[in-house]
Amino acid sequence: MTEIRGWAAHGAGKPLEFTCIDVGALGPEEVEIKVEYCGLCHSDLSTKNNDWGMSQYPVILGHEAVGTVTAVGEHTKGVKVGQRVGVGWNASSCMHCHQCMTGQHNLCAEALPTIIGHQGGFSDKIRAHWAWAIPLPDSLDISAAGPLLCGGVTVFEPLAVMNVRPTDRVGVVGIGGLGHMALKFARAWGCEVTAFTSTEAKADEARGFGAHHVVATRDADALKRAVGSLDFILVTVNVPLDWAALTACLRPNGNLHVVGAILEPMSISAIDLIFGQKRVSGSPNGSPPAMAAMLDFAARHQILPQVEHFPMSRVNDALEHLEAGKARYRVVLDPDFA
Repeated sequence: MTEIRGWAAHGAGKPLEFTCIDVGALGPEEVEIKVEYCGLCHSDLSTKNNDWGMSQYPVILGHEAVGTVTAVGEHTKGVKVGQRVGVGWNASSCMHCHQCMTGQHNLCAEALPTIIGHQGGFSDKIRAHWAWAIPLPDSLDISAAGPLLCGGVTVFEPLAVMNVRPTDRVGVVGIGGLGHMALKFARAWGCEVTAFTSTEAKADEARGFGAHHVVATRDADALKRAVGSLDFILVTVNVPLDWAALTACLRPNGNLHVVGAILEPMSISAIDLIFGQKRVSGSPNGSPPAMAAMLDFAARHQILPQVEHFPMSRVNDALEHLEAGKARYRVVLDPDFA
């Protein structure tokens, strides 16, 4: 019997409880990792509460885990015991479909989320397929690197796959856990960056994260001044917005790209898209190659999230802190098992 000790949800909306779960023998292509830090993401909260209707209980949450490889299966490749790696939103994929074979593993129909049908990183150890255990650059601070593996790649990937150019003017909507990292990445990408925020008190912080300009979304005049000014707008929030006002801020051929898990339908005028030849798109997290590229880029530019640390034994306090909107801007849990 192989047990993982961690903090598990046993039902929708219930506090996490310390739990031991038998996960069986290590698979031939799996690696086992001693968790040293694990980021807390809003997706953990959504999974805890079954907001998406696909949670499976009991589940140890946490999908931004970093640590040291302690065991490898007999058919593992490219990862060795003692290496520092990270695991993000997915723990495995089929490795033989078209998406996997073309480097888009995150779009695999059989991709296994780390915290849905699998045990996550609010634990003493975590397992993943070797391809999804991403080596960490030595120059990145491991104590803050965890959130890059989900939130970081989620906002980095659109810059690459949507062909955002360094000469583009990029807007980032929402200066939170995702948005503050998006500002850092877009600035390092070479873009002129505009932050959209409903909280004017965040303006100075947004500039510190890389924004050249800040637009207060509750200021109608400020929104009017931004009309027709941006090539690419990245939406990082998970709440309904004034979609007409945002699409108006796009230049011709502009793209409104969504990475925030907004549950309500988006009401967007076809006419607004047609006459400006504008686009609306979305993307999930990222594949192993994308995650590795993001980590290399982050190491080159020393991009890390701004984090707060909680001991893992206070995970329920950390979840309340996140749900109350008090996190500035990502939370990382430090294992403190006896």
